[in-house]
Amino acid sequence: MAFIYKSKWLTPTLAAISATATISIYLLRRKLRDMEISLKSSLEKCAAERQGRIRAQQALRKALVQPKSDTMETTSYPLTPIAIIQSCFSTRNGTPRQPLLVPHARACLIFDSARVPPASLEGLGEYSHCWIIYVFHLNTDLEKLWKDPSKSKFKAKVRVPRLKGGKMGVFATRSPHRPNPIGLTVAKVEAVHGNMVLLSGVDLVDGTPVLDVKPYLPYCDCIQGAALPKWVEDDNLLTAASVNFSDDFPSALAECWVIAEKTSLYASPNEFQSLIKQVLSWDIRSLSQRDRPHNSLYNMRSSSSVVDKTSDLDYWQAQEVACESDPVALPSKDIIYHLILERLDVSYRIDCHGNVLVEKVTLSSNIPKDNQNRSNHKACYWHFPGEMVL
Repeated sequence: MAFIYKSKWLTPTLAAISATATISIYLLRRKLRDMEISLKSSLEKCAAERQGRIRAQQALRKALVQPKSDTMETTSYPLTPIAIIQSCFSTRNGTPRQPLLVPHARACLIFDSARVPPASLEGLGEYSHCWIIYVFHLNTDLEKLWKDPSKSKFKAKVRVPRLKGGKMGVFATRSPHRPNPIGLTVAKVEAVHGNMVLLSGVDLVDGTPVLDVKPYLPYCDCIQGAALPKWVEDDNLLTAASVNFSDDFPSALAECWVIAEKTSLYASPNEFQSLIKQVLSWDIRSLSQRDRPHNSLYNMRSSSSVVDKTSDLDYWQAQEVACESDPVALPSKDIIYHLILERLDVSYRIDCHGNVLVEKVTLSSNIPKDNQNRSNHKACYWHFPGEMVL
């Protein structure tokens, strides 16, 4: 009797449990079905939005490249500098014409943290070299680029140093004066610290705006067997025979170094002197200075010597202006040239055989206003083995 009683008691309980389970399963399935419908709707909405963005981007690109008229004039693309170069080259004069020619030439590439987070530089330090895309911001003919192309006096040909004044099409040269004042260079990556990249072998003037940085990839950037014109291969035309320093130069440099070292990229006067020697081992004068160093347009008499002021102009300017001037013969040994590095004015002479004598160094007052507020590079932590210790 007890067994029959328990069975009668369990039967409705199991039935209630079964009904509850059935209802729960039904509700769960319904909830899952509603979630699937909602998820499908969300995915379709996201896909539609993505397609809309793609179509909008395509339309924008089409509008950007669509010619405004039959002259093929197009809308400008948005480009803004993301970094600035703080370099050992205070002015254009003396800045190498090509990268890596002066291994001691140093620079600090400082990124705008508001536009480029420091995390963007992670991994760059693992490469030995990098490409730098920059703006020729010191060009004197930038106003021409804003004019109507039909009215612009942009020169299709430029004078080339290795052709001794001969002209070549601008796209066959590395001239800074181009339809778009954009330059491309390569530099050695010494270290990366926060929003700064420490570089060497640079050919960039202080204050250069940078548009982009890309790693150098030897397997595709180094082209084996690349051909070039014979006039490009002749390097002897641009080299100095020797570079020597006067007996008084070390003491003059030591005196200036008390002030210069505070913001210098170099740890000692000896390092800086090595930079001077490397820079002047290449004849940094324009062709007009080499062929006619007595040019009266740029000379200022000072007692028995002549001070050449062409250092205030870039090579291409000096070329065009000097070709229209009349020479006044003066011995080359009587001409003093000036090179400004690290805000120090280095004066030197060069004889007719290409022998350079560096005479003295003084603090320079001829520094562009944009480059006067220079940060302290001692905080950059230069890591050159055996060179700089902080």
